[in-house]
Amino acid sequence: MESSSPAELGQSPVGPLSDSGSRRTLVYLILTLNHIYPDYDFTLLRAQHFRKEEGVPAIEETVDAHLVEVGKVWESTPGFGEEPFLDCLWSAIDEVIDLKECDVYSYQSDLENDPFGEKGSVWSFNYFFYNRKLKRILYFSCRGLSKSAVELSVTTDYKYNTDDEGDGGDEDGVATSMANEMDL
Repeated sequence: MESSSPAELGQSPVGPLSDSGSRRTLVYLILTLNHIYPDYDFTLLRAQHFRKEEGVPAIEETVDAHLVEVGKVWESTPGFGEEPFLDCLWSAIDEVIDLKECDVYSYQSDLENDPFGEKGSVWSFNYFFYNRKLKRILYFSCRGLSKSAVELSVTTDYKYNTDDEGDGGDEDGVATSMANEMDL
C-alpha cells in the first residue's frame, strides 16, 4: 500500500484528505463517474482531478452561456417554449437537490482517458451538486460536438427489428421491437 505524505493529506479540492468526510466525498465523486460511464475507469483519479466551485451562481452563469442555443430551440418548439428553458432546467435541478444546500464540484477532464476527449468534442462541463443533508449527488454534464461529428452521427445507418420481421412477437402474441445496432 502506498504511503501518503502529510502534504498529500493536507488541503485538496474536497477538503483535507486526513478527514474521513473529505475522503468519502472524493470516493462518491469517483463512484458517480464510474457509474455514469461504465465503459471508462475512473478509479485512478485523485483529488486534484476535481475542483470545488465558488457556488451555484457562477455555475449557473457558465451553464447558461453554453446552453443559450438550446434555449432558442426550446422557445421555438411548440409545446415547450411557454417558460424559458434555463428557468425550467434550474427549477428542476433545485427541486431535486436543493441548490442552496449544495457544495459544487467540477471534474477536470484529462481529455485522454474519459468520454470528454472523444473525437468531435469541442467543450464540456461536468458538475457535481452534492447535498450532504439529503445524501444526494446530482451529476450534470454536457458537451458540445463539432458540426462534422454531429453530421457523422446523423448519417449513421440504424437498423431495427420491427414487428414485421421474424414471427412478429413472442409466444404470447405480444409484438416486440428492439434496436439491433446503434452506433452513435
